[in-house]
Amino acid sequence: MLLAMMLLCLVQAEAQRPKVGLVLGGGGAKGAAEIGVLKEIERQGIPIDYIAGTSIGGIVGALYSVGYCANELDSMFQSQEWLSLFTDRAIGLSQEPYRVSDGVTYVFGFPVWRNTKKKQPTNFDPTNIGVMKGDSITSLFRRLTALPDSINFDDLPIPFRCVAFDLVADSEIVLSNGSLPLAMRSSMAIPGLFKPVKVNGMKLVDGGMANNLPVDVVREMGADIVIAIDLTQDTVAKPSKFQLKEWTGIGGVLNYLVSRPDLAKYRENLKGIDLYINPRLPDDDATSFGSQAILRMLKAGEREGKRQAKALEKLRERIFSDISE
Repeated sequence: MLLAMMLLCLVQAEAQRPKVGLVLGGGGAKGAAEIGVLKEIERQGIPIDYIAGTSIGGIVGALYSVGYCANELDSMFQSQEWLSLFTDRAIGLSQEPYRVSDGVTYVFGFPVWRNTKKKQPTNFDPTNIGVMKGDSITSLFRRLTALPDSINFDDLPIPFRCVAFDLVADSEIVLSNGSLPLAMRSSMAIPGLFKPVKVNGMKLVDGGMANNLPVDVVREMGADIVIAIDLTQDTVAKPSKFQLKEWTGIGGVLNYLVSRPDLAKYRENLKGIDLYINPRLPDDDATSFGSQAILRMLKAGEREGKRQAKALEKLRERIFSDISE
């Protein structure tokens, strides 16, 4: 009887405390730093009730939501050949310094350029562009998540949302059900580099095109308190109007990344954060998938997590003080 009463009290206390949402921003390889921060969040005993992520944040968030802990994600990032997986490296060409095959230029097996001077077919569709298919990374996601093809993301151990961008509707898409591996793949599909993911008439690409730090998404899920890990290193750029024709192709992607039309929402989302964590990564960028760079960014995330230790302690007190009062 006493044990039953204790369990009932624990359940009631859990129901009464404010719900915590974790937001994981996009930033390519820099997502390794998010894992480093997660270690300190776990050490502090901060409960996570909802997760929303974009791009690499969607990948880290999805894996965390299905039950991987920060140490497991650390090992995963260091053990996998992330560069090969994220670029669909042609292993058969890995020993060749230079090769052009089917209009694609390879350097040591990595596809770095597609010949855009070829005559385009009459039915050319710019929303289908992309040098890399991303099949290998999708297969990895399927193995890691080991889930049915269609699920409700609210039924995961931690409810999850993944942000993508639909080229057809020219709008942000928040994925809350369906195939979790495809949602992860959709959120990190950089236009012009990865082929869009076709789902229910949509052509989905990197969610960072519209919402790189989805604080609003996790608030809509029900979060009372928001912890956001932001990988953005430079927010000086000014927003500009987004048009599909402005960024199709490699050159267009670069123009997009310079103008950053998602910054208006990004700046608005910054206002809704209770604890903002921004690891400093001056020596690395979104493409730094080498083993040494990954290790360096994991350590940078750990340092930032420790730097935020007192803030996390105060946040934990805030979360659980509402129960005792």
